Amino acid sequence: MPQNKQILLDSRPEGEATASNFKLVTRETPPLQDGQVLVRHHFLSLDPYMRGRMNESKSYAQPQPLGEVMIGGTVGEVVESRSPKFSPGDKVVGMGGWQEYSVADANAPGMLRKVDTTHVPLSHYLGAVGMPGVTAWYGLVKIIEPQAGQTVVVSAASGAVGSAFGALAKARGCRAVGIAGGPDKCRYVEQELGFDACIDYKQHRDAQSLAKALKQACPQGVDGYFENVGGMVMDAVMLRMNAFGRMALCGMIAGYDGQPIPMSYPQLILTNRLRVEGFIVSEHMEVWPEALKELGQLVGSGKLRPRESVAQGLEAAPEAFLGMLKGRNFGKQLVQLV
Repeated sequence: MPQNKQILLDSRPEGEATASNFKLVTRETPPLQDGQVLVRHHFLSLDPYMRGRMNESKSYAQPQPLGEVMIGGTVGEVVESRSPKFSPGDKVVGMGGWQEYSVADANAPGMLRKVDTTHVPLSHYLGAVGMPGVTAWYGLVKIIEPQAGQTVVVSAASGAVGSAFGALAKARGCRAVGIAGGPDKCRYVEQELGFDACIDYKQHRDAQSLAKALKQACPQGVDGYFENVGGMVMDAVMLRMNAFGRMALCGMIAGYDGQPIPMSYPQLILTNRLRVEGFIVSEHMEVWPEALKELGQLVGSGKLRPRESVAQGLEAAPEAFLGMLKGRNFGKQLVQLV
């Protein structure tokens, strides 16, 4: 069995996470038991939710245990199988974690899924045609429920969730407006992803200034908002929400270091009779097949052209992860392991 490099969570962050919270080790891969498969990971997904798991505080999921391999989505290839369900050479997506190989139970529901790379590149099963894409789909289709002609807004628009949200919204005849950080990201959102407009939040020092820019981009107001950020950005969008607007809350990257995130205008929830709903996509597995089918068609047809930031080698994962939390990535953040 191969030697396996792994990255463990070595300590809990105090405030900002740092590279010293992680530890690189090399271990023997255990021999396979009946019903197990050995997967060599080609790509590792880095996602904002991992930052919350590093804390010991109460959240929607159990904290990442100290001394264990960091949680994370992976795509790769089966190299050995003791299960009739998988054969060597099969391309699979799973939750293999921050390591080069994983041993998976082929009979555990949702542990491993075969994927077809004929029209969709393997790495996209961690982004547009994976958990981030389904996250965008659920927030748009099940919470925002837009009608054709309505205006929807998404923060972190150039990222894996935001880019999928835009393509899904345009497919439903909506006006799609993004919020992103920097002129390069905004150009990508408008020119390559096909959004109707994108606002650079870095050009605005407060919610009132950002809300003025939103008024120009959304002359009919905002009917639906997908939240990835929180803080000033959320305040600004709330100032532009229409009556009976819907807000899908999935990320609060402004607060991942554990500081409170004040909300400046909570009275608008009442004034505008807003529907505000938080959700975790792993609690809605029943929609994944439908969502993945549509997302695969969008990528395969070229209507969704996701962008990726790719770090090389497992050793690069901690710094790439910390950079993603500060918005240094452009599109889906991955680590290439093969």
